[in-house]
Amino acid sequence: MEKFIITPREDKSVTMTIRIDRTIQERYNELSARTNRSRNELIGMALQYALDHMEVKDTSD
Repeated sequence: MEKFIITPREDKSVTMTIRIDRTIQERYNELSARTNRSRNELIGMALQYALDHMEVKDTSD
C-alpha cells in the first residue's frame, strides 16, 4: 500500500494594513458582491496587475 504523504504548504501571503479612500473600499465591496470573489483577492489581483504593467519614468527628463 502506498503512503499518503502530506507536505507543509508554503504560505507566501503576508498581512499588510493600508489606508484608502472610503469610496475605493465601497467600489471593491460592490465588485466583490458582483464577482463572488473576496475583496482581498480583488485587491491582490489589482496590485499584481499594476506591478506587471507599471512604467517608472525618470524625473530628470
